[in-house]
Amino acid sequence: MPHPKHRISKQRRNKRRTHHKATVPALVTCSQCKAVVQLHLVCPECGYYRGKQAIEKKVTA
Repeated sequence: MPHPKHRISKQRRNKRRTHHKATVPALVTCSQCKAVVQLHLVCPECGYYRGKQAIEKKVTA
């Protein structure tokens, strides 16, 4: 297994890693119940996705 010939400085290493960061997930409002939902996921409040009912939600009274 080859070994590095020269030490990589902290600055050079950190420049390479500038793009390795977490991104904030995109949030949208549900068209049915107006709850804040992550993009491309079924609404956990009402069970709708893109205007159609995807899952049955139990109604609690």
